[in-house]
Amino acid sequence: MSSNFDLIIIGSGPGGYVAAIRAAQLGLKTAVVEKSEIGGVCLNWGCIPTKALLRSAEVYTNMQHASDYGLSAEAGFDLPAIVKRSRSIAGQLSGGVKFLMKKNKITMIDGFATLEKGTPAPKVVVGDKTYTAKHVILAPGARARVIPAAGLEPDGKFIWTAKEAMIPDVMPKKLLVVGSGAIGMEFASFYNAFGADVTVVEMLDRILPAEDAEISALAEKAFKKKGMRILTGAQVSGVKPGKDSVSADISGKPESFDRIILAIGIVGNVENMGLEDLGVEIDRSHIVVDEFSRTKIPGLYAIGDVTTPPWLAHKASHEGIICVEKIAGGNPHPLNANRIPGCTYCQPQIASVGMTEQDAKDAGHDVRVGRFSFIGNGKAIALGEPEGMVKTIFDKATGELLGAHMIGTEVTELIQGYTIAQTLETTETELMETVFPHPTLSEMMHESVLSAYGRAMHM
Repeated sequence: MSSNFDLIIIGSGPGGYVAAIRAAQLGLKTAVVEKSEIGGVCLNWGCIPTKALLRSAEVYTNMQHASDYGLSAEAGFDLPAIVKRSRSIAGQLSGGVKFLMKKNKITMIDGFATLEKGTPAPKVVVGDKTYTAKHVILAPGARARVIPAAGLEPDGKFIWTAKEAMIPDVMPKKLLVVGSGAIGMEFASFYNAFGADVTVVEMLDRILPAEDAEISALAEKAFKKKGMRILTGAQVSGVKPGKDSVSADISGKPESFDRIILAIGIVGNVENMGLEDLGVEIDRSHIVVDEFSRTKIPGLYAIGDVTTPPWLAHKASHEGIICVEKIAGGNPHPLNANRIPGCTYCQPQIASVGMTEQDAKDAGHDVRVGRFSFIGNGKAIALGEPEGMVKTIFDKATGELLGAHMIGTEVTELIQGYTIAQTLETTETELMETVFPHPTLSEMMHESVLSAYGRAMHM
């Protein structure tokens, strides 16, 4: 195996492996160092396997309402089989990434990488071997945040991170989810669907705090309707595992649960790599980079969850492409974080891109806001999914689409329409003149735009 490359990437998650493929396409001799599973956390223990679990939950929920569709079905579930399906899908996709690495003639190096000073980029040490490259990209990802002082750290049995929550040994009767971001609400939805008594605790004043406030309020109403207990402005402390359960104080009031899931953010994987000795700037466990993912160390870059938010797989992949194209002498556009869509695959689904209404007002925009409810859409009614809303936010003076926010079935598939519109700098005029197919859920996107200008047809 060669020890000298044009580019070495540390980490094979959606940032690392996509960057490697793009580098190979551009003719760079590329290697990827991976200490665990190819595909990283997202593919093996995050994005993909959780969607498999949530699909099982969705089908199970629909089975219980078969009579609403003129059908009959006996609803039951096999937890080990559900988990097995999820793990099988993750394994299939990890194998697919291995194939892509081989197809693109990318060298895979197994092990944990550390960095040492060198030129034109830091040296990469894996085990007893040292590798050199003109450029090194850090893509080591992140892990779940824990709070040991409150007892909020995984014990592998009663206190779970997302990884343990994906391979449950039992279906808990009573579950506490700490944190109400995307990860927390997805797991809350999964376990609620299979009958767990779910309590969600959020220290801020509303769940899904990164979303538009109106969408958050609709989501909370929907979750409560499904039987979840939502506690906002609350904190968890004094967590103590027992023989058969785990106790926790919620704002000073003790309760007992079968399991606790931690979903309180992430911490960048920056330890034990020699970054401090190199002088890499780190801010609260995340590496500081410029618009092209360059650190202050010559030849050293960082992408993905180890850098700035939003911490999303598609952001990491796009960062990797931009970084590699810049390395190869291209002139890519810097990433615009405001145009990165976010999706949460709970029931109901939530998706958004751009500014919230409050963000837009705080930024000084005079706004026009359009709304359209699912109940006014024929396809949503036919699907038996009449609850939800599409919300669009425009600048009143220019017609610029500032943000779009959705809640309801399959909105994670719809949001990309607005993302493309923002990328093309489309105004309300082009969106109103666009012909949307009927009958589709996408018609609600059109109606929401029309609503912002007092022209909605079906409300």
